[in-house]
Amino acid sequence: MEILLVLLGLVMIGFVLVPFLRRTRGGIAQVSPGHPDAADPAAYGFALEEELDIRMPGPDQDLLDVLDLVQRTQDYRGAQQLLAGTDARSELRWQRVQAFAGAASLELAARPGGAGESPGGQWLRAWRAEAPKDAGGAAVHAEFLVQQAWRTATRGTDEFRIIMEEAKAACGQAALLAPGDPVPYIVELSVARGLAYEQKDFEQVWLKILDRAPAHMGAHLAALHYWCEKWHGSRELANSFAEAAAARAPQGSLLAAMPLFAVFEHLPEVNLVSGFYQSQVVTRAVHGALHAVHSARPDDPMSAHVRHLLVFFLVRGERWAEAMNQLIHIDGHVGALPWTLSPDPAAEFAVYRALAVAGYEANGGSPATLPH
Repeated sequence: MEILLVLLGLVMIGFVLVPFLRRTRGGIAQVSPGHPDAADPAAYGFALEEELDIRMPGPDQDLLDVLDLVQRTQDYRGAQQLLAGTDARSELRWQRVQAFAGAASLELAARPGGAGESPGGQWLRAWRAEAPKDAGGAAVHAEFLVQQAWRTATRGTDEFRIIMEEAKAACGQAALLAPGDPVPYIVELSVARGLAYEQKDFEQVWLKILDRAPAHMGAHLAALHYWCEKWHGSRELANSFAEAAAARAPQGSLLAAMPLFAVFEHLPEVNLVSGFYQSQVVTRAVHGALHAVHSARPDDPMSAHVRHLLVFFLVRGERWAEAMNQLIHIDGHVGALPWTLSPDPAAEFAVYRALAVAGYEANGGSPATLPH
């Protein structure tokens, strides 16, 4: 279970591995109405900092149970069965593919092998060797290679390119095994970013995703990373992509929150603007994200990702009561942006939570007045 303590904080972001540098964003203390240490989150039933789970943004007990079983027994069949029973077009399948790939990658990092010791992640090797036609195992293997490239190689080196080319080939094999499955193409979006696909090549992959799962939030977040990076962080192009996704979002889709993720991607560029977090740009994006989570299915696995990002913006915008309303939905899990950019996601989340509580109480709030 030790591997699980860091698993999804590293491998789920959306929904795709991104080698971010930590962003300081202007200093947290600027938004506090009083010292946050004076607030007591425990009074609201919130988890203690040491109890915060960095593995995922929200609960998926089936995934955790299977991960524990697979890593304890090194038998891949539980993972195979779980993926086979998960809708191929769902956000949940994509997240679970990332989780299994991340588990194998982190096992290998912890136990690289040698000197008579078997390397970690042997269960994934066995999965591919014993069930080469299994679509789930092929998708996990492709994602594993992508994560290995970002984790173990320096971008621009021959080693990085070789691993990414291998991942590209693995995506093709996975796609052949499951023609209607968008996941192999979503994995390839990370390859597109790593190998700097030309726009026409990226769009070929993107159209295949849209044919299979046009409202897939994880795919849109992966594509947003490509646009931000391909065009050197062009705010205009990234925002256009996010706004277009929000405009065509069907009722109940979390794609309406895409503009908020686009704003977040470019915070280093705009953070010096006075009152930015109360600006029209942020306010409009926040309102879109709030509408998205209120309209989405209660069990939508991407809702937690949106709520975590909303906490960041609502605290920064001193919208304390709204931040508290998001916290009651997500408290206990912190494996999501923006906390996973920090070396200590639980501590980062705990600071913002304390600020929300302090601001809420400074404006007359109390545990008795917070709806649950």
